[in-house]
Amino acid sequence: MAKQNRDQIKKAAQKFFQEKYQTKVNVHNLAGGRDSVTVFLESAGEPHFYTYAVVPIEGKKKKVLADQIWADENEVQNAIKGGLYQMIFSEEFQVLDHYLESLTAEGQVTGKTKEALQKTGGNGYMTPYYFVIVSKNEEAINPVYDLYLKNHNESINSLRNAYDASKFSADNLTISIQLFMKDNKAEPDEELFDRITKELEEMSNIPKGSYGFYLNDNLIHRETAKGIKENSLRRGFPDYIIKD
Repeated sequence: MAKQNRDQIKKAAQKFFQEKYQTKVNVHNLAGGRDSVTVFLESAGEPHFYTYAVVPIEGKKKKVLADQIWADENEVQNAIKGGLYQMIFSEEFQVLDHYLESLTAEGQVTGKTKEALQKTGGNGYMTPYYFVIVSKNEEAINPVYDLYLKNHNESINSLRNAYDASKFSADNLTISIQLFMKDNKAEPDEELFDRITKELEEMSNIPKGSYGFYLNDNLIHRETAKGIKENSLRRGFPDYIIKD
């Protein structure tokens, strides 16, 4: 039913986000579930983020209830906030991106594919190497979010000036880095894991937040794009790498 009604569902999702969040979105994937279809979306511009919406289905009548589409408001708000955080600290994110890209250039590790992000994303601001989670308790970004809602064309400088650094707490903003072994038969390498962990600890010019780092083998779950498993090497809660 998701496939048969793709155009209707796609239009409903785009209309919903345009009307409620004044945001244009691209629909990448529809995942059928029990009595509903999950729609995976990506913002068409900045702030850049991935999220999802849900369209109910009346199974017995085989009817798609596109007019009843909904999205978790907290999830969408936090996704937008993550995108705004990246926008106002783009230089710091560029440092992090360059570092992770240099690791993949060495040939031992890789990140997720863009297709994996688009089809199973829904996790706010994401790259092939990490995603950003903004807690609803993070107050520093709230003035930026409020200003953005009033005027989507607000300048980067104005958004940056609205940021209240005095209220920032690293506990409320997580940057989760996930890398994969490039060799499809390789186990996560402990020496490489220790080296990357140490380098992340020593970096001082990357975005503030609580950093989790996971080094996985080459396998990834097709439907969820999750790669963390029993053999994964990890540095995370409650022992995050803190940048504040």
